[in-house]
Amino acid sequence: MSMRYKGGVISATAPTVTPPVEGEGGSASGIWSLETQAQYAGSDGWPKPVIPKQLWGIGKNESYGQLGIDNGNTDVSSPVQVGTLTTWLRSAAGYHHSIFAKNDGTLWGVGRNNNGQLAQGNTTTYTSPVQIGALTTWDKVSAGSYFSIATKTDGTLWAWGNNSSGQLGQGNTTNTSSPVQIGALTNWGTSQTASGYGWMAVKTDGTLWGCGQNTNGRIGDGTTTNRSSPVQVGALTTWAKVARGSSSTLALKTDGSLYAFGYNNAGQLGLGNTTSYSSPVQVGALTTWSKIAGGADAGYAIKTDGTLWSWGANWRGPLGLGDTTYRSSPVQVGALTTWSTITGGNKWAAGVATNGTLWTWGYNPYGALGQDNTTSYSSPVQVGALTTWLKAETGVVSYGLFGFKTP
Repeated sequence: MSMRYKGGVISATAPTVTPPVEGEGGSASGIWSLETQAQYAGSDGWPKPVIPKQLWGIGKNESYGQLGIDNGNTDVSSPVQVGTLTTWLRSAAGYHHSIFAKNDGTLWGVGRNNNGQLAQGNTTTYTSPVQIGALTTWDKVSAGSYFSIATKTDGTLWAWGNNSSGQLGQGNTTNTSSPVQIGALTNWGTSQTASGYGWMAVKTDGTLWGCGQNTNGRIGDGTTTNRSSPVQVGALTTWAKVARGSSSTLALKTDGSLYAFGYNNAGQLGLGNTTSYSSPVQVGALTTWSKIAGGADAGYAIKTDGTLWSWGANWRGPLGLGDTTYRSSPVQVGALTTWSTITGGNKWAAGVATNGTLWTWGYNPYGALGQDNTTSYSSPVQVGALTTWLKAETGVVSYGLFGFKTP
């Protein structure tokens, strides 16, 4: 038996899907392969598979309980599970607060709430995750210094918390403790990132936008003026992904080329110099870049061949190169070709390999490297022996790490 589906004939039997994370990679085999891959990537029609995932926290938790493990607000240097649920989808680590999305579309927050960054309509600190409203239509989440942003499944963009640099996108600098919509558009959600007091995002039409703090040109609009409403970066419609570091921004185009802009005192733009740029500049000439992450004055990227590269500030070894020497151009981290995901923290980083192992390196004052100590490492070290990790996520201003794993 066969049927016609979006212009092609497919089997009535579902294909085999190998997904590391819903809508964020994976593979499909069988007669549906070509169209299944597109559907699985998040377009309409075929639903994304729901993968049971536990959420684990490591690192800084003292004072505000931002890991959500409710253990008396103490730091943890080995992974600790956040509750017992297996329905977590995404996480975002801000400065002393965290935001989570579940696969049922609900949104949750935990930690410090002095500027309303947990969207509870108050400024109360919470050491266990609390639901933000009652909606079940939330999708992507990002967190910066005392503020958060999130997209809904309808493509709308929302923000709340601190607004000192206009990062809530309301045309003002007024804080809010409940989600407010940024404009009326419904084409947000391709890629988004927040750090410090600003954010960047790619729309579904391939355009790149920024809002909030613009010191040293980190928004990329050719100025250093803070923006209290989103502004477009150039006129191109070929942007695919964006990652904001502590003082700079990285962006990928659909052709696999890599661009950078913002502050560059430590070579964090990867351009072979220390000159700052307020508009995007291409990093080398390669078109084989696949995934990107920003760090504290550092950049990280994975190529299509599975190799991992880093550049920028290297105090305490966050570049993972076995030393503390700064680099102003991308340098390969080890010789592995099996890197799957990468995330950058506050002078440290973490990555997951295709075999499901979790690796960390860099500065480790609060145990975020998961080594049951506070020793810094300048080369990647494996966290435990498990091979069931799916991805790891942190924030540029954070000393805490969240890891997702299969039960």
